[in-house]
Amino acid sequence: MTGAAALRALHHGRAPGDPLVLPGPWDAAAARAFAAAGFPALATPSAGIAASLGYRDGETPADEMFAAVARITRAVDVPVTADVEDGYGLSPGELVERLLEAGAAGCNLEDGDRATGGLKDPERHADWLAEVRAAAGDGLVINARVDVFVRGGATKHGDAPGRGDTTGRGDTTGRGDAPGRGDVSGGGAGAEPERLAEEAVARGRRYAAAGADCVYPIAAPPRLLPRLAAGLGTPLNALAKPDGPSPRELGELGATRITFGPGLFRQALAAVEDIAERLRQA
Repeated sequence: MTGAAALRALHHGRAPGDPLVLPGPWDAAAARAFAAAGFPALATPSAGIAASLGYRDGETPADEMFAAVARITRAVDVPVTADVEDGYGLSPGELVERLLEAGAAGCNLEDGDRATGGLKDPERHADWLAEVRAAAGDGLVINARVDVFVRGGATKHGDAPGRGDTTGRGDTTGRGDAPGRGDVSGGGAGAEPERLAEEAVARGRRYAAAGADCVYPIAAPPRLLPRLAAGLGTPLNALAKPDGPSPRELGELGATRITFGPGLFRQALAAVEDIAERLRQA
């Protein structure tokens, strides 16, 4: 079984409360630690890798991101899905080629529009995802990230009023509140979560029809997960946060798989800062 086939199989036949938990390694050492703990697959966080390489979230050069992913995949024997943000402007064919060369079994692709700080037109984005699927065949598990809860939703063609931070750059240290970019309060700025859930379902269904294996409405309020899972009818990725429900609880609410964004990196960095402070005081 290929890495992609193994990863895809892990998304199906799961009992409620038993989601696929995918820790997010930011380098090879972290990947080895998570794999040694028994996790069957891993999911790289673009923000965590960016911070580990000294970049702001969203500003890692494509070459460096793919090189980091390759170091991680070489270090472990479990499938690795890679967060490659919005595809770095690569053609679908080149994007797939570079992911496969890096050893990735899957990818995370977002529908946020970096140029406007809003959202991409869902129909055009679905067409692009269909091209990625055609180029990849069954060789990649595609996780389609839906950014309505971090960018406030869209009224038309990526126009997103009330979308929070529109810089597309996030936190410089990788430790702020943004797993991607923008407001992650779960409601957008001035937009009701219920309306955003409707938009997330509409976008996610388009992306699934285009070939996405899983849909990821990042930062969706946990209370909306049952509604999202029922509306999408596909495997659902949920973001686990330190102050939120546990992975098991998210699974009971309808999540199929759990990722952490840069959250695990931030916890590790906090531990390093504690060590540094103890050394300074010694």
